[in-house]
Amino acid sequence: MKKGITRQKQLVVTILAIALATLLLFTACAPTPLQEEKQVVKVGYVACLTGPAAAIMQVGWRNLVDYLKYFEEVGVPGLDLPPGVTIELVWGDTGMEATRAISVYERIHGDVVFCHVPDAISAHALKSRLERDEMAVMTMVPDEDLMYPPGWVFTVFSTESERFAAWCDWIMENWGENRPPRVGMMGMDTPAGRAAEVMGTAYAESIGIEMLPFEHFPYTPLDVSPQLLRLAESKADFIYMQAHWGTSPPIIRDAERLGLVGKIGFAVATEDGLAIPLLELGTAVEGLSQAKCFPWYEEVPIVYDIFREYGGRLDTSGGIACTLQYGPVPIEAIRIAIEKVGYENLDGRAVKEAFYSIKDFDPHNIGRPVTYTPEDNRGAPEVRIYEIRGGKVVPATDWRESPMLVPEE
Repeated sequence: MKKGITRQKQLVVTILAIALATLLLFTACAPTPLQEEKQVVKVGYVACLTGPAAAIMQVGWRNLVDYLKYFEEVGVPGLDLPPGVTIELVWGDTGMEATRAISVYERIHGDVVFCHVPDAISAHALKSRLERDEMAVMTMVPDEDLMYPPGWVFTVFSTESERFAAWCDWIMENWGENRPPRVGMMGMDTPAGRAAEVMGTAYAESIGIEMLPFEHFPYTPLDVSPQLLRLAESKADFIYMQAHWGTSPPIIRDAERLGLVGKIGFAVATEDGLAIPLLELGTAVEGLSQAKCFPWYEEVPIVYDIFREYGGRLDTSGGIACTLQYGPVPIEAIRIAIEKVGYENLDGRAVKEAFYSIKDFDPHNIGRPVTYTPEDNRGAPEVRIYEIRGGKVVPATDWRESPMLVPEE
């Protein structure tokens, strides 16, 4: 009796084994759902993430990384890449040295179809190589040598000289005395610090402003009393600081110590000039002005969604809204290029040509639509004059197009 039961158990086990094997065979032969293969578009980032300008460049870098994460994981209405296409940043630190910028670029340029080169030193060092390799780039510190004639360098705002020119127009519109206003310019002894010196001075003098001799200072100014006193002795009505958040506060503090605040009007140049460190100086910066290329961050609620709630922080640099254009514009160019030539044929020339198909592009509705033409790679040359009033950054004008200052050949 026990042997019969044993044989029955063995038969059941055998049948189950055969059934399992058959099931596995059918499973192995059955078609599996195709997984969508990611198509990676590599974008370069060549910038001085260490060195004298690191404080600024690291903010821009973090904001761009946060924006790309937000775009991929949350999405931006009206901004889409083809299904399966994703962007990967390939980056390198230049330490604000031209030779290192060249080294980083030579290492990555064969893998990328587009580059962010935000600082002027790197952009100038790479300009001839960009033409050689047909590589389009986006810079955040444009000057006339980079933008004219239009080539492989793009941006989303006017040059430093053109912003200074727009500020000069505003000064002349509001000047009430029967003599020319006297304007002094101060800047770092770098390409960015002197960016507005030549073309900006020529424009200011052409509209009736008396320009005083240019005063330069180091990237980390410990005391600019001599420069300020020389401008004061020349009876400057305004001092325009071609500076950034690291240099503007000590200049204002020195001006306050010398008793010049309230006697001379001060203005800052670069997009991050109206930064929180300046606002913390209180009454010393009352009336300070700037021709800004982007709205003050408090006017653009989306920055809170992306950079504070999503990114976990909010860098209140004053130029944070800039990311809402230099982030999406290259994505849109890449989308158009893929649509025209296909992912397999995507290269730097295709991306460059795609820029010229971008018209009235403003996905975050910040009020500065971007348009490129073969004659103008600036994208959006509009500026708005802002002032600090009662401890607040407030607009003093509507958006206006800055003059186009093209060097004579």
